Amino acid sequence: MASLTYELTLAGLAVGSAAALTGIGLVVTYRATGVLNLAHGAVAMICAYVLRQLVVVWGWPLPLGALVTLLVVAPGLGLILDRGVFRPLALLGSNPAQTLVASIGVFVLLVGGAALLWGGGARDDAPVLLGDDPWAQLAAVVALACLVAAVTRWTRFGRELRAVVDNRPLAVLSGVDADRVAAAGWAFGSFTAGLTGVLLAPYVRLDPYGMPLLVVEVIAVAVIARMRSLPVAVAAAVAIGVAQAQLTRWHPEGWAGPLVQALGANLFVVALLVAALVLPGVGGKGRDALPPPARTPRVPTPVGLVTGILLLLPLGFAGSDLHTAVQVPALAVILLSLVVVAGRGGQIALGQAAYAGLGALLTALLATAGVPTLLALGLAVPMVAVVGLVTAWPAIRRHGLALALATLATGVAVSRFVLTQPYATAGLSLGRPAGFTDDRAYYALELLLLAGCLALVAALRRGRTGRALAALRDHEPGAEATGVPVPALKLLAFVLGAALAALGGGLLGMGLRAFDPEAYDPVRGLLWFAAVLVLGADSLLTPLAAAALLVTLDAGPQAGTAAALIGLLATQTGRLPPLTTLLTPRPEPTTPPGGPHLHGPAAADGAPPPTGKPAPDGAGANPSPAGGRAHPHRPAAADGAPPPTGKPAAGGAGGNPSPAGGRAHPHRPAPGRAPAPPTAPAPAPELRADDLTLTYPGGITALSHVTITLAPARITALVGPNGAGKSTLFDCLAGTLRPRRHQGLITLDGTDITSRPAHARTRLGIARTFQRLAVFPSLSVEENVRLGAEQGRLRGDPAAVERSLRLFGLAGPVRHRAAADLPTGTLRRVELARALAGRPHTLLLDEPAAGLDADETAALARILAALAADGLTVLVVEHDPDLVAGIAHTVLTMEGGRILP
Repeated sequence: MASLTYELTLAGLAVGSAAALTGIGLVVTYRATGVLNLAHGAVAMICAYVLRQLVVVWGWPLPLGALVTLLVVAPGLGLILDRGVFRPLALLGSNPAQTLVASIGVFVLLVGGAALLWGGGARDDAPVLLGDDPWAQLAAVVALACLVAAVTRWTRFGRELRAVVDNRPLAVLSGVDADRVAAAGWAFGSFTAGLTGVLLAPYVRLDPYGMPLLVVEVIAVAVIARMRSLPVAVAAAVAIGVAQAQLTRWHPEGWAGPLVQALGANLFVVALLVAALVLPGVGGKGRDALPPPARTPRVPTPVGLVTGILLLLPLGFAGSDLHTAVQVPALAVILLSLVVVAGRGGQIALGQAAYAGLGALLTALLATAGVPTLLALGLAVPMVAVVGLVTAWPAIRRHGLALALATLATGVAVSRFVLTQPYATAGLSLGRPAGFTDDRAYYALELLLLAGCLALVAALRRGRTGRALAALRDHEPGAEATGVPVPALKLLAFVLGAALAALGGGLLGMGLRAFDPEAYDPVRGLLWFAAVLVLGADSLLTPLAAAALLVTLDAGPQAGTAAALIGLLATQTGRLPPLTTLLTPRPEPTTPPGGPHLHGPAAADGAPPPTGKPAPDGAGANPSPAGGRAHPHRPAAADGAPPPTGKPAAGGAGGNPSPAGGRAHPHRPAPGRAPAPPTAPAPAPELRADDLTLTYPGGITALSHVTITLAPARITALVGPNGAGKSTLFDCLAGTLRPRRHQGLITLDGTDITSRPAHARTRLGIARTFQRLAVFPSLSVEENVRLGAEQGRLRGDPAAVERSLRLFGLAGPVRHRAAADLPTGTLRRVELARALAGRPHTLLLDEPAAGLDADETAALARILAALAADGLTVLVVEHDPDLVAGIAHTVLTMEGGRILP
């Protein structure tokens, strides 16, 4: 027994040593470049193939082949990736999600290239580099980790590396060559990948698909190490490797036997799943989501007609055998699920192949049990949707890279523990529904179901939920602040995506007349994701074109062609536009090239600057506190009514004292008096924070026993130096940050709302804007404002959108323009109009004048004075002293996390 334990420990050390190498390479690459390199396993596979080619095929001596592979090929591949893929992305300012997509592209490209060069079969003659002694491998790994630690701590390069990691822009200003540091990181990371590959190749299946996925699984050790600590990565790798080897000695009887055997072979998968879902995530909220499209592509009618005709052609011209054609509609339905999750929702979903496989598996299980095939498919879809709900629930709190790892881990776990296990798949048979056994009839059924799915997703994209999903994709914190229930919306996207993938997977299995686990391999899931991103994730044309392309290329004589082509295009993400946008004509701008110079709310749509003179029809006139103004808290004037006079009120219709003691000021509305409104508005509820304290990790106290009350129908300004805690207090009031218990209390009219999230507070009537613009660039101006009306406090007012558009001078042609095409001054008004469209009673403005010129700031001052005069409670965090002096009834000063007396 002791001998068996020792032998298993040695086997575990061999695997753990290779996993530790992967962890070291991933950590160093991430620390030097900020890139989570999912292509690490593909690089390892390429180096293993190169060593085999040099030694086994060409007959080179092993030491020479190893030196060339590890010291020339591997680092050279890393330098090529740095110069050809990732450095251009860094120069373009790409976010981590775009670099992740590029690394997936590299993964797919290398897998496809290996399949083209060496074929898809497994090789069992890879040369053994360090012999069979695992202690030698472990010693090499520990020595390498110590060398990296020493270089990082005691050399000039190590100091530069730490500087780049801590603050790359500041390091560059200090004279550090960040590009050289990144190149060295890529070269070293590729070296460790190559060493991993040549060490693992003799003990695992060497093929273009198996080894890359195996190395992806051991990313768990880098995640456990938080992408920073080399000792933690090495220790975790060795511990998991030894534990996995020891599990193989257990052979329980009954139902637990196959499960324990699967666990003993895939413990790294379990570690990846737990690390991705439980440990703190890699990346940051709101910074590493998939970038939104500059505009939402619409399929032109001629292109749609041509696509439909091409899909119908096999029914009329192909022969009776449509074995290849029947795969296209089924795969298109699977890819349509990515349009919902990744394209419209902006979520990095790498596990859709698992849901497709579950759909095919459950359909086969039910059909084998005697359920009619079509009914079996209908039952499998909601069952997989429930699985999607269960698996998405712990993942939706993740963002960007962490979400990518969570979904990838889920997909790999489903594949390893369900789809490829004999206890789940033995004895299955899967045929076609009665009446559709013929290829032609079955293809027609697929087209019918595909058309229904396309219509469903098209309706989703056009409606209220589609706008909310686009807002979630474009700017998640902004969507929350608009009132969008982000967690529920993410669940909806993942559940609908899982259902569509299950439907497509079941159709694919029935089309092939068999359940084939390899058709739903996680590597294929990465290929599908890359194809959708390359062609255009938010276009309904993408799943059709991608499915036809992938099926056609895979049916060719050269395996790997589809992966190589899609991977090559995906490596250029950020530099090439989505291919489907080339078929969509760009609308002509409504303004001359360069746009007009904006001076106030009406300039964007061609109306005159806000001089206080009436506009021709009142729609584009500048709002003021005088009678007859358009206002979100008062019915707007109908077309043809007398326009606003531009004469501001002295103290507001509600009798509020004039801001800043009534002194004349360039930003203050001129004296005048407005007639009282016909109906006095209901008093706004009081928002209050009591004894608020907030300490960030690391012991930094941002707020210390802060108490503040926002007086209804008054403007309160919060001023102070940078770092005083203004934005933190603002975020606590808005719900973006929520203090823990015993760290203070936030109440609204006496009701505790401390634990309420941002979207819930918006629906209670607390709206906010952001210092950095939080508009949704892929939506038009009107859609931005409509979203605020749909998700705000009062959601049943059909005139709210038009009222807000008129108030801010956005009711002209500019309302139909995409927000991505507009200048800062107009976008500030769009954000304000969206916030007010939901009829809030309290408005929180975080530096609303940032990026505005003097005229635009003056117009903003007039609008804020009008809103407060009509009963709105306003809190302004602002650095412009003139604006503060001109509008504020109360000025509070913060310093060191406290409000000064």
